[in-house]
Amino acid sequence: MSQSLTERYDDRIAGMLSCYDRLVITGTLPVICYAAGMTGYLNAKGIRIFDYPEFAKTLRDRVRDRAATLAAEAGITIEHIAKPHIRKEDVVARVLRQRGDRPGLVHVISAMEACDAYKPWHDKQTHKTFIRPDSGKCLHYYFYFQDATFGLVYLRVPTWAPFRLQFYCNGHSWLARKLSAKGIGYTMADNAFVHIDDWALAQALADTLSPDQLHRTLDRYARLYCPVSDVFGQSYHWSLMQVEYATDLAFRSTVTLGPLYEQLVRQSVLNVKAEQVATFLGRQITPSLAQEIGSQFATRIEGTCIKHRFGKCSIKMYDKHGIVLRIETTANDVSFFKHHRRVEHRKGPASRELAPVKKSIYSLIDLRDILLGCNRRYIAHLSALDDFSAGFRALGRLTKPREVDGKTVQGINFFAPADKTLLHALQNPRVNIAGIRRSQLLPHLGMFSPTRLSRHLRRLLDLGVIKRVTGTYRYYLTKAGRAATAAAERITEAVIVPAMI
Repeated sequence: MSQSLTERYDDRIAGMLSCYDRLVITGTLPVICYAAGMTGYLNAKGIRIFDYPEFAKTLRDRVRDRAATLAAEAGITIEHIAKPHIRKEDVVARVLRQRGDRPGLVHVISAMEACDAYKPWHDKQTHKTFIRPDSGKCLHYYFYFQDATFGLVYLRVPTWAPFRLQFYCNGHSWLARKLSAKGIGYTMADNAFVHIDDWALAQALADTLSPDQLHRTLDRYARLYCPVSDVFGQSYHWSLMQVEYATDLAFRSTVTLGPLYEQLVRQSVLNVKAEQVATFLGRQITPSLAQEIGSQFATRIEGTCIKHRFGKCSIKMYDKHGIVLRIETTANDVSFFKHHRRVEHRKGPASRELAPVKKSIYSLIDLRDILLGCNRRYIAHLSALDDFSAGFRALGRLTKPREVDGKTVQGINFFAPADKTLLHALQNPRVNIAGIRRSQLLPHLGMFSPTRLSRHLRRLLDLGVIKRVTGTYRYYLTKAGRAATAAAERITEAVIVPAMI
């Protein structure tokens, strides 16, 4: 039986942890986050549309004055960065080395950056005056601070309406503070745990990240650093802009991970296809989606990182300091994923349906399971890439005849047209999600009649190549079946095809 990666290296893995990593959240004021809303607000307050620029300047001055006041109270000089090649993270890291990590405001950086904007407009055709969308540049403040709960975070505040905020925090920094509060010892390298006294308890704590607590933190900082919400009489609405969820395998030694990682990278570049990446991300390959695969899929090697991109989501693998193997799913649009949830309708009662994930921060609870599933499917694929010896053993076992209920069942011939075609159809990535029925296989297997296909499926069941989903007539490859077919493909690609050239 083929082993998973974690089973195979169990004695050489110190621990395994799945946790949110990078979280980027945007805040909008619902009343004025769109041009028509700002038009309605100005009309309701009796402010002339063409007086909007002066109105916006008073709000800009509010934000500037607050930034200057908070910086002075903390004994900080606001640092303006005008050159794009200067990384704000490097500037803050330099300040932290001198300041330490005590709670409070760490640094304030200002920069001229692109922003959404509005401008007054009079339509000569309709004779209506209103606010229309615009774009431009305005001064932004980056407030970096050490939060007692979330660690180092920042809030990006523009000085121009509609005052769209951006907040960043890191789930590993949050977890480190949870562990410290519980008295659990740990060692970190960058944002990865290389040692934890109790990995199981750490995982339990990682699963308790609360959107409610995060919401309270966001509201508090919005009021403090962007003093305009009281003008509009509404608090900020917080949405997920970017979410990263990481699964880390912390090895005991770099001696183990080094060679393993090199092999996994090499095999991933050669073997991971667009259809598989879609499956890792929980998407079934429909005809319409298949047409988009060419433009949506990419595999890149970024230093020691291999990244598979599919649409606005990606899954990547990299090593942290040569001792932690990280599998990480990133979503730049969480509505890429679907799950069963309550759906409100304009007409009729609400219903529970399969629908895109909402961008609200309260989706973090459901996203945890969705993104963990992506990481697990990728690790399962890596397990097959890593240990072809198990595949070769399974290949030898499954090709031999077997006695089942007093009858001799012929072994699999992985290179015979019928067996090869059927196994190739069962390897389709969508089969891994929910299995596949005989009726779904038939259109892709022209050489099989329904009766013949049933006999072959029964044979594969008896040999242990496939399993049936409990209570259904859906089939999927077993671990041994996956390992053997992968080994057969490797023999074909590495030995048979080169010998024929």
